Amino acid sequence: MSASLSASSIASGSEARPAMRPHSAHWGVFSAGWQDGALVVRPHPDDPDPNPLIGNFTNALRHPARVTTPMVRRGWLERGPGPDPLRGLDTFVPMQWDEVLDRLAAELQRVKQRHGAQAVFGGSYGWSSAGRFHHAQSQVHRFLNTSLGGYVRSVNSYSAGASAVILPHILGSMDDVARRNVTWEQIVEHTDVVLAFGGMALKNSRVASGGISRHIERDSMRAATARGCRFVSVSPLRTDFPPEAKADWLAAKPGTDTALMLGLLHELVSSGLHDRDFLARYCEGWPEFEDYLMGRADGTPKTAAWAASICGLPGRAIAELAAALPGKRVLVVVAHSLQRAEHGEQPVWMAAVLAAALGQLGLPGGGYNYALGTLAHYGKRTNAVPVAALPQGTNGVKDFIPVARIADMLLHPGEAFDYNGQRRIYPHIRMAYWAGGNPFHHHQDLNRLREAFRRLDTFVVHEIAWTATARHADIVLPCTLTLEREDIGAAPTDPLMVAMHRIAEPHGLARDDYDIFADLAERLGTREAFTEGRTSGQWLRHLYERTRTALAAQELEAPDFDTFWERGEMLLPQQADDGGILRAFREDPSRHPLPTPSGKVQISSPTIAGFGYADCPGHPAWLPPEDGPTTSHPLTLISNQPATRLHSQLDFGAYSASQKRDGREVCTINSADAAARGIADGDFVRLYNGRGACLASAALSDSVMPGVVQLPTGAWYDPAIDASGRQICTHGNPNVLTRDKGTSPLAQGCTGQLTAIQVERLNETPPPMRAFEPPEVS
Repeated sequence: MSASLSASSIASGSEARPAMRPHSAHWGVFSAGWQDGALVVRPHPDDPDPNPLIGNFTNALRHPARVTTPMVRRGWLERGPGPDPLRGLDTFVPMQWDEVLDRLAAELQRVKQRHGAQAVFGGSYGWSSAGRFHHAQSQVHRFLNTSLGGYVRSVNSYSAGASAVILPHILGSMDDVARRNVTWEQIVEHTDVVLAFGGMALKNSRVASGGISRHIERDSMRAATARGCRFVSVSPLRTDFPPEAKADWLAAKPGTDTALMLGLLHELVSSGLHDRDFLARYCEGWPEFEDYLMGRADGTPKTAAWAASICGLPGRAIAELAAALPGKRVLVVVAHSLQRAEHGEQPVWMAAVLAAALGQLGLPGGGYNYALGTLAHYGKRTNAVPVAALPQGTNGVKDFIPVARIADMLLHPGEAFDYNGQRRIYPHIRMAYWAGGNPFHHHQDLNRLREAFRRLDTFVVHEIAWTATARHADIVLPCTLTLEREDIGAAPTDPLMVAMHRIAEPHGLARDDYDIFADLAERLGTREAFTEGRTSGQWLRHLYERTRTALAAQELEAPDFDTFWERGEMLLPQQADDGGILRAFREDPSRHPLPTPSGKVQISSPTIAGFGYADCPGHPAWLPPEDGPTTSHPLTLISNQPATRLHSQLDFGAYSASQKRDGREVCTINSADAAARGIADGDFVRLYNGRGACLASAALSDSVMPGVVQLPTGAWYDPAIDASGRQICTHGNPNVLTRDKGTSPLAQGCTGQLTAIQVERLNETPPPMRAFEPPEVS
């Protein structure tokens, strides 16, 4: 296997062969090298709690699932562009790079000339590499901007689609409320109670885009607990907190957190324990909300007993928790999971109101921190110098969609949709160009998504492996895995900048996204606009210079690029822990108003009320879900983020594979629910509802509350027909079951966290699992 290139080799082509070389991934900084022909991966020595996900690299480089050569779907090759029901079922034809790029350039020109750049959707989700240059989302968007003049884009994310829209209406941007707010240092020193709705599972905070060098969450919880901090986990899953936190577990029914918060706040207000002075000085719209809370507006007081009847907790437990909060330094936290459900805007808003009523907003270690514990970015200080980022150019197309509305757009071009007070029209997309993402992981109702992609003229994908997205494409271009290229790993909230050395040569005919786009741009006459005359190595030096210049301006050590590359890493200075906009607002609300219409915390929002959305009224409210348990589908499926991989990345990796059973994903079911269905530990089970079905191996546990089944996302979609003639995902992808509907017309976010299902024991031999086998080639 090839060794990495040295600092000087970026320009000269010479090689160096150290035993272990530095690299970075979204789940940790590590070093890698070859020993006796096998790839060895070691976490950074300063990481106190390394992420086992780095083990997924050990067998990934030459895995049979890798795409080794450019491929074109036979139907597209023979019949030309156009909607096709065989997309996802067809065979592929291998092709040399020159020919496939010629064909693709001609198709890009056809679409632009006939339909305009507004007929191209630029799909990418940004998680394919921690490198700041080989960032697939930036690469594809830069190419489409410089070569076509733009593309239809998506806004927000599957993880935080609702919160990214609601938070600016009530407090400020999501970055300000999530990243530049309460830190783990503050919690260790100041916090008395962390009230965590959705928990703070370490599997989530082990990950950060751009990389993470030190995983401090476990030790921080341990230290805070030793000082006397109480962690309270409101979640259907006991495992949403690590043992070190010694968290009290309140097993509320999934999706009922808003009702529980209302019950807590009613107890405080009824007892006169809310902070009236804080609400009067720092908040807008409390009287209107209080009328709703106390039942004066609708005749239903939101008492602890009322909340108990909804969330399944004893009313006494709700009252006792409420009584334990006043006079303490309380931090209210909401996980991403709560807003990945119907009416997902409501718990995000309601939690901020609860924190405001306690008078805690802006205090060190207190108040409200959206999504703390959800990503390793959160709860950290911000770097005092910028890190590298590839400029994407200017998008000349103004059309966009909320990211979770991709199927709606493809199935309903020309139709109207609501979003954040706007009435917009879905564009008619003829071509989707995807790089660095797998919508068959992120999106809901996969049978509907398959039909949506069949409406395209052409679907182009850059991929390292044969994901379901690649199998549904017309043109599949093999791109390099992060270990096969050089880059700079850096994140705005991590002080370690990493020289990501190449560990291996590209597999087969795989090429860097940048080189693919550069050659494609040349065929379109736009190579100079895309590359600016730079090679990959020259771009790395150019991007690094921004950081070096900023260091020099602060009279700090500012090594040249070759020195940085040789060292392999560099510590960056960080800003003071100042509490961000909420601390500044608390200390002087006149000089530092919040970026809201009133300059204050919006307990009620006339702006949102003016939109007239029944699913998102002018103040936080309890809105029962439509997709709740029924007689035929009595269980609630939680399809949360996996612990064995990032999203669906490297699902075939060694660590991910080691946690499966007989190659299938594992679902966790309460022991009583399993006994009622004759299910034993290790049985194959069929999870189903009216949208679809999937197989999984059952694990019995009382760490999941009764009435709940947990099946993580990320198992590669593997459709098949079972012995009864029913379509099923043999591998265990829960998104064959989840509902493809927006959180509300306000945000149109993803609702993939919860859905109603039934589970039964499988009494037949399951179909073979072929998710990691390449498709048929002809």
